Amino acid sequence: MSEQPHRLSAGASGGAIDRERRLTFTFDGRSYTGHPGDTLASALLANGVRLVGRSFKYHRPRGIVSAGAEEPNALVGLGAGARYEPNTRATMTPLTDGLVAQSQNRWPSLGFDVNALTGVLSPLFPAGFYYKTFMGGGQKAWHLYERIIRNAAGLGVSPEQADADRYERMHAHCDVLVVGGGPTGLAAAKAAAETGARVILADENEGFGGWLRRERLSVDGESGAAWAAGVAGELAGAPNVTLLPRTTAFGHYDHNNVALAERVQDHLPEPDPDLPRQRLWSVRARRVVHATGAIERPLVFAGNDRPGVMLAASARAYVNQYAVAPGWTAVIATNNDSGYRTALDLHAAGLGVAAVVDVRPKGGGALMRQVKEKGLEVLTGHTVVTTRGGHGVRAAEVMALSEDGARVEGARRRIPCDLVAMSGGWSPAVHLHSQAGGRPVYDDRIGAFVPGASKQAERSAGAAAGTLNLADCLREGFKTGAEAAHATGHGSGTAPERPACDSEDRGHVRALWAIPGSRSMGRNFIDFQNDVTAKDVKLAHREGYGAVEHLKRYTTLGMATDQGKTSNVNGHALLAELRGEPMDQVGTTTFRPPYTPVTFGTLAGQDTGAHLEPTRRTPMHDWHVEHGAVFTSAGLWLRAQYYPKPGESAHEAIQREARTVRRAVGMVDVSTLGKIDIQGPDAAELLNRVYINGWKRLPVGKARYGAMLREDGMVDDDGTTSRLGETHYVMTTTTGKAGSVMARLERHLAVDWPELRVDVASVTEQWATMALAGPKSREVLARVVEDADVSNEALPFMGVTTATVAGVPGRIFRISFSGELAYEIAVPADYGRAVWERVMAAGADLGIAPYGTEALGVLRTEKGHPVAAELDGRTSPGDLGLGRMLSGKKDYIGRRALEREAFHDEGRKVQVGLVPVDASHKLRPGSQLTAEEQPEIPATLLGHISSTSFSPELGHSIALAFLERGREREGEVVYAQYPLYGETVAARVTSPVFVDPEGARLHA
Repeated sequence: MSEQPHRLSAGASGGAIDRERRLTFTFDGRSYTGHPGDTLASALLANGVRLVGRSFKYHRPRGIVSAGAEEPNALVGLGAGARYEPNTRATMTPLTDGLVAQSQNRWPSLGFDVNALTGVLSPLFPAGFYYKTFMGGGQKAWHLYERIIRNAAGLGVSPEQADADRYERMHAHCDVLVVGGGPTGLAAAKAAAETGARVILADENEGFGGWLRRERLSVDGESGAAWAAGVAGELAGAPNVTLLPRTTAFGHYDHNNVALAERVQDHLPEPDPDLPRQRLWSVRARRVVHATGAIERPLVFAGNDRPGVMLAASARAYVNQYAVAPGWTAVIATNNDSGYRTALDLHAAGLGVAAVVDVRPKGGGALMRQVKEKGLEVLTGHTVVTTRGGHGVRAAEVMALSEDGARVEGARRRIPCDLVAMSGGWSPAVHLHSQAGGRPVYDDRIGAFVPGASKQAERSAGAAAGTLNLADCLREGFKTGAEAAHATGHGSGTAPERPACDSEDRGHVRALWAIPGSRSMGRNFIDFQNDVTAKDVKLAHREGYGAVEHLKRYTTLGMATDQGKTSNVNGHALLAELRGEPMDQVGTTTFRPPYTPVTFGTLAGQDTGAHLEPTRRTPMHDWHVEHGAVFTSAGLWLRAQYYPKPGESAHEAIQREARTVRRAVGMVDVSTLGKIDIQGPDAAELLNRVYINGWKRLPVGKARYGAMLREDGMVDDDGTTSRLGETHYVMTTTTGKAGSVMARLERHLAVDWPELRVDVASVTEQWATMALAGPKSREVLARVVEDADVSNEALPFMGVTTATVAGVPGRIFRISFSGELAYEIAVPADYGRAVWERVMAAGADLGIAPYGTEALGVLRTEKGHPVAAELDGRTSPGDLGLGRMLSGKKDYIGRRALEREAFHDEGRKVQVGLVPVDASHKLRPGSQLTAEEQPEIPATLLGHISSTSFSPELGHSIALAFLERGREREGEVVYAQYPLYGETVAARVTSPVFVDPEGARLHA
């Protein structure tokens, strides 16, 4: 077990770790130690682990580049089994005892990755190679390429087991939401909170303070870290403030709705069963302050991706916060003063600084003088042109820059080192501002994009706005926080006086987007995660992909988990040089949520498995369970699918139930059908407008079948509507469309036709409904109805009456979906089971049996009745054989669309029936219909099969299908092709009504 050879001594630095306790963890199966307060990244560096991953495309060895959310390389898999999570940034993973981590994107091992061969063959894989590859070679070549590329692609492996953790959602409102708990965010939250405004302060790190916890700076006479801890303590004690550490604001949506992911337990070694692992916050804020800081950019030179090359500020963060030596001898490469701060901090910790290499001809200001006073070498007007080493840096090679920066010149000097700390300037984190609708603008002073005009009630402040010195960050924080609170009616808007503090401007940069002349010394990487080089950007421009959005997609610049944090500005600036245009004209890509990856569990919350949607049960559900029903989901409902007897297969049970209905009597639970109560003087007019047929002459006590269309003329839903009184109707919809039809009626009445005097209400759950069907159904019904005549004369087909059924007031509708003599009985839901049992008992001697949705499907297919498979949004009334229902005397939704020429095309595919020529063959839904048994490829398709069943009445398979010129083809033979099974079945075209086409049974 390692003893942390790169951990600095206790007196050096590292106040954030607890040296009194040791934690053990494993990385790629090897055991290491660390301390509370470490991240996985700092613990790996403390143990001298430099190689942590492989790049996406070339599988090049990669090390830790940063110390924050911008990390492009150190993506690891955490945990095992049901708690395995891929693509987790080691820099943002708190070290816990027993942590199990493994590297990704390598085989067979991290040290020896066979796929690194792609780096040798890199000339074959330039930017956009996949597009060019896929465009040639034909279909067979495509299948070969696809298999190879899919096996090589990816960052990590998806978990194979269901997530074992629990997640929650939280909704909150506040006056001021401050995103970012660094010096600017703390100041903004403090100023807003002191006015009495409700404040939420969220930060993605373990504690508040941001880069004050990583710098040797003082505020108000104490260390920056101590000042930040004090302010955070004050805010924690304020009743109007909510602090959310370990919480990332990953999306800023319309109307200041900000989504945050809180990592509730990720810092705990063992999960607490009483807490969620993570929590998704949806915060609606009256004002938002983005204090999200800035991200240091890398420099683009050859070998800048080698393990041991790190961002300068991150190098000093590991020294100051974690007491870790990222290297023992450093070369600092910089174009701004941040590099000098790193040199001073590394030197103060006892680490060697071989040289500070500054591309600026005159170097920096006060910090440079301090570095020189320490006796450290400073090379101004020079640049690192390449690095040397294998799985880690061993040397940096330095050359002089010409005065205009266009070329390198003079002798190449090799400087031995094991760390290259680079700083290419600072890019404000404008992601949330962009998500909120703002458009970033380019600022030449800092060589980066800064927030532009806000589109919502949000403001950026501090480093997020391009302010890169501590004094101004604090001033802006207090000012922005006070103004945000004032905008919500709190305080005067006057900012508190900022405390005294150390300050230096990190913003003076010399923009040098790619080191000249270094391309011949190796690859100059811009995007470390996606292996995008300066050469790739030039190739994309040369091939016509000169817009930033095109560049992103052609080269993958700024994709994946990085989302351009470290790569965008360098890549877009190089593109601007190639185009000969200023950066503000070239622009930047649109940043979209999430800012950093969010686990699917957090987004899903508790809406998984059985909790994904509410489960609805009918009033008779328990009876179905007790009688052995097998259930299926229909919309949100559980419906009895069939009732198998002992030793009976599903097919046998379904066939038995269907035969029972045809020969005796059966009963099915249809409580799930949508029921909408419609009342008012204009109720009939509403029905006239939404249905294709007329309703004003429907007598009281009668039901009518209707179909409603979408605006494009396609059938949306069908069902029966019954008239119970002069102004009282009850509409029945299909189970799946109940909600949408109800919403549609409400919208029409509220928006389209507010003049109609109609009230609608969903009563689906208020009524238990059962369909009694079969030649003996009237006899059974008569035994339970006490005060109504159910004879054919008194209650004819499509008749409706109220009656007392089994002692319960209810309604009886003589409606049939099975094609048999049938009645629907509706009673109040609380009495549903009781009435069901009474009816079953009344029909026991007549052979009554329950039947489920499968038998119902068989019966309706035999009668050619359409369901969802036919009402799939692509069929018109004419296609379904409902053309005669279309009213020519009124207007209705979809009528104008039906006048289009395509709806009258004689070649349209219309509903027909199919039977196999060989009765032993089975027809399958989804089969494509052709005129030839073995058609040429590509085949001419005549239609498709929508529904199939095995008909107990006919003794063979039957199908409903949509066939081109189908009604003209009755008697012809077509071929049902089912390529998945390699089946071809010859089928004869018939009428879609297979049983009792005259409808005699309905009227018996």
